[in-house]
Amino acid sequence: MNILEHLLPGLSGTSYEITSWCNSDYNCIAWAVGDGTEWWWPGRPDKSFWPAAVPRRETLEAFEALFTFLGFIPSADDVPEPGVEKVALFANRHGLPTHAARQLPNSRWTSKIGRAEDIEHDLHAIEGDLYGQVVRLFQRPARA
Repeated sequence: MNILEHLLPGLSGTSYEITSWCNSDYNCIAWAVGDGTEWWWPGRPDKSFWPAAVPRRETLEAFEALFTFLGFIPSADDVPEPGVEKVALFANRHGLPTHAARQLPNSRWTSKIGRAEDIEHDLHAIEGDLYGQVVRLFQRPARA
């Protein structure tokens, strides 16, 4: 068992794929919204990026506001749609946001795992103790 499968046991036995090297410049939220250069989190302003128009709180409401600010609307499902970009928001058992993943055109999902690698995976394979469960799905027109 490798470290990713230890952290995310649901990956074990699935066809996930590591798609990048470790990189601490950006995190899962940034990666989910298409930014590979910043660390997006509502924590300390000197340590992370967060849009000024969005409440700087670690709550589902603040993350919903973030995705709305970025042009996303709620999505009813994770079924891939041509010309539509989908994002899944994860939260722990206390309802605190923990992770986001972006759907790829091939219907699989891509995630940045903390400061580690990016992976391509099945959406629910990363649910568990570390990230909790998918609690919200969002969509917007795919960027050209």
